[in-house]
Amino acid sequence: MKAIILAGGSSSRLGDITADLPKGLLEINGKSIIQRQIETYKKNGINEIIIITGPNSKKFNFQNVTYVQDENYEKHEVLGSLMTAKEFMTGGFIMTYSDIIYDESVLASILNSNNPITIAVDLEWEEKYDNRTEHPKSEADNVLIENKKILNIKKNIIKEKNTQKIGEFIGMMKISENGFRKFANIFSELNELHTGKFQNAPTFKKAYLTDILQELIDRGIEISAEIIKGKWIEIDTPQDLKNAIKDF
Repeated sequence: MKAIILAGGSSSRLGDITADLPKGLLEINGKSIIQRQIETYKKNGINEIIIITGPNSKKFNFQNVTYVQDENYEKHEVLGSLMTAKEFMTGGFIMTYSDIIYDESVLASILNSNNPITIAVDLEWEEKYDNRTEHPKSEADNVLIENKKILNIKKNIIKEKNTQKIGEFIGMMKISENGFRKFANIFSELNELHTGKFQNAPTFKKAYLTDILQELIDRGIEISAEIIKGKWIEIDTPQDLKNAIKDF
């Protein structure tokens, strides 16, 4: 198993804090977000780590990792950035966004999944937005689940049945070799042929990871939800940064 850290984007919400610093390099009580992720990976036996970089890539200086430079980070969104590391995805991998901090139990839970494509989901997500006035819960990547099956993944989901549950995709995904084969085939098809709006994105080039996950679901490919119980936090605003310093 190898790990891919997606650090190819920029963060306007953090203002001057990340004007020339990738968000994943923000220090939380003496350790950067990505350093914390690397240490957690290694504690769980994952030593092959790939970091996808975008702007300010020269700021990264972690040792014993592989860097993939996303030269086109301004032309696409998260999905396109992830696929710049396609050559490293053989044999299965786990992926995390570079702006999340999580405890070891969160990673351990998704590593235990044997399903082809698994995403980490927090069912207690709403309470985490009580002190996030700069990032309202309307911007959460929601996941609609019924009978352990993911039906929908997008923002602002409203459940229609009592048997349904709504969680939040936290930005962590595990894909087996077979799961990635399906993922990559559909990506290649869409990248070559799709025109116009794509899922909740204006174009396929501007698609997020959640958009292609919904496409997979629509095509009958099962995406499994691993319900996490540990502590985690996304750092997207100065308020999030303060909360992370307090909680971690």
